Amino acid sequence: MHMNNNIYENIIEVIKPGFFSTIQDIGRFGYQQYGVSVSGAMDLYAFKIANILVGNRKDYPCVEIYQSGAIFRFLENTVIAICGADSTPLLDGEPIDLWKSYSVRKGQTLHFSNLKSGLYTYLAVYGGTFIHPPLLGSYSTYTKAKMSNSQVLLKKGDKLKAKMLNSLGYNRRLPNSFIPNYFTKSRIRVHLGPDFHRFQEESIIRFLSETYYVSNKIDRMGYRLEGPKLKHKTSADLLSEAIMPGTIQVPLNGQPIILLADRQTTGGYTRIATVTAIDLPYVVQKQPGEKISFQSISLKTARQLYIEQERIFQILNSTRIEV
Repeated sequence: MHMNNNIYENIIEVIKPGFFSTIQDIGRFGYQQYGVSVSGAMDLYAFKIANILVGNRKDYPCVEIYQSGAIFRFLENTVIAICGADSTPLLDGEPIDLWKSYSVRKGQTLHFSNLKSGLYTYLAVYGGTFIHPPLLGSYSTYTKAKMSNSQVLLKKGDKLKAKMLNSLGYNRRLPNSFIPNYFTKSRIRVHLGPDFHRFQEESIIRFLSETYYVSNKIDRMGYRLEGPKLKHKTSADLLSEAIMPGTIQVPLNGQPIILLADRQTTGGYTRIATVTAIDLPYVVQKQPGEKISFQSISLKTARQLYIEQERIFQILNSTRIEV
């Protein structure tokens, strides 16, 4: 990612980092052959929309806030947008909407006060925001390897850089038709494979017809599910092979694991299916105890859904915010 760091200044101060706040972009590509995770934003849809709303390229780094509790003070005027989980953002104590850009002034304070639904919220700032230059071409924080362009987690007193503004920008709201209904959608679309033939036929039927629940064993690497046990024909293990975002592994205990942003680069458990890219945001915004079921679609359909989503980004970019 190429950003001219010479035109950036300290724009935001971290007053309170919250439970788990990091800088993320779309990920660190080109290094998986060395065992380096792609990482990047968990909910790429919310991340990209937040960037578009403030007039950024959709791959610019943002602040990813897990759960709630973060507090930021603005050191200069800027434009922000908040998308993803509803963590009750308050600007100088007054509620502000998600999926909308706001002009904020020097001295104002933004508080993510109470998590109502979802898990991951994205704060986009005009020009993108970061602390130090990128590492291996990305601003993303890979927590398990302690890999980031600064320390792993944001901490009190950090100064986040962004572009200076000569004048305040215009506010912009995402049309309701483009706002995902994260928190009522539980039917997740997948395409089977590449190891579904290693499962007993009745387990494939069970996987596609019964309900699973998100366990409390979740992190940026993956979500473990709880539900009907899936049975292999022989072994649950295989030689380590490539995995991707949304790969669903099933170890010996028969309980699915959905691999996410900080997934390893290869895995040795059988892969029953892969979550479609367009439905991954619905997975990552599920809290422990929420239900998930699966619907099988073809690769062709999954590809078409992805193309349609990319067209949404193109439509939004065609009427960019002015600053």
